[in-house]
Amino acid sequence: MNKAVFVIVGAGQAGAVAAAELRRNGFNGRVVLIGDEPHAPYERPPLSKELLLHPETARCQLFPDDFYAEHNIEVRLGTRVTAIDPAARHVSLNNGETLPFDRLLLATGATVRRLPLLDQLGEDIYTLRTLDDARVLQSVIKRGRRIVLVGGGVVGLELASSAIDLGAHVTIVEQAPMVMGRCSPAILNEYLCKVHSERGAVLHIGTAVTHACRDNGEIALTLADGTRVTGDAIVYGIGVEPDTSLASAAGLEVDNGILVDERARTSHPAIYAAGDAAKQWDPHTGHYRRLETWENANRQAVAAAKSMMDIDADKVGAPWFWTDQCGLNIQFAGDMTGAQWIVRGTMGEPGFMLLGVCDDRLVAAVMVNRPRDMRSARMLIDKQVRLAPESWRDSQQSLRSLLNGG
Repeated sequence: MNKAVFVIVGAGQAGAVAAAELRRNGFNGRVVLIGDEPHAPYERPPLSKELLLHPETARCQLFPDDFYAEHNIEVRLGTRVTAIDPAARHVSLNNGETLPFDRLLLATGATVRRLPLLDQLGEDIYTLRTLDDARVLQSVIKRGRRIVLVGGGVVGLELASSAIDLGAHVTIVEQAPMVMGRCSPAILNEYLCKVHSERGAVLHIGTAVTHACRDNGEIALTLADGTRVTGDAIVYGIGVEPDTSLASAAGLEVDNGILVDERARTSHPAIYAAGDAAKQWDPHTGHYRRLETWENANRQAVAAAKSMMDIDADKVGAPWFWTDQCGLNIQFAGDMTGAQWIVRGTMGEPGFMLLGVCDDRLVAAVMVNRPRDMRSARMLIDKQVRLAPESWRDSQQSLRSLLNGG
């Protein structure tokens, strides 16, 4: 009897974790992990931080070099899947090979959203998405250089922090009304703007780049409010686009992401999706949503691997992610659109938290240099605990005590 063949397209966080999870759960068939980059699977969070600040010691690789051989996982690096034939159940590779599958996982990730206005300038214009991108930036972000960051999302602010640590002069341009506006409450965003400004970053918020040119050896940007910004190099990050090209061509349901159910199944019964490319049904909200976080890639990868093996996945709790910038470890959990935000502790002093409360129920939490409190916060969110407003405000009570009924 032939063993089942499970193919994973995309050798990033989600793809590699799914391959490992298949083996951890006892799958004894053939596992083929295909990635178009030449590097072994790696994590993206260190690219904007450790890899720039400590390139000699930074570790991005997900698993040791011998992990895949030890677990009998075939890894095809520098290889691109060019087409999927769902009816015949095979994928075509750019080397002309056809690879059959019994079940297929799409972990194709996302690509940088391009900004042609800047791209047309050619040299000294950069983005950060891959390991190769980060290695290029190691030689770009240097002491005394003027770095303009277009985009004030999480990665943009992390890059700003790293660049200032490296001695560069930093300007941040963000067209939205606030930095990190898509994933963080306004009260924290305003605080982060203050922190970055105090460290020397110049911020232009709520204004877009309308013109870009080279002028006497430097790059000059004109903003919508008339401000002129100059620099030696531009790094822009205005979001990413889910890589759904293979899924669309194969006839799978796609809408700003590959649509999957709670168990990571696509509209085809033998094809699954996970990670940045997947847009998953959330039964709690009644909507599909796509999350671009390290934890979500892991969660969906585990769920997809179990689903491919017809194993029930564990219940998913509140979404969680983190950022490290300006000496702050900031962790987020839950719905960042919470109706009311309560400060526990004192903002600006070591270790404080923000609690997002809706109808006296905790729906979100932000921990600033308080990582140990995050576990209790997530449990309070998952258990939908309701307490009187004064209990949420009382910083003398630990979250653990609130979890245990005060």
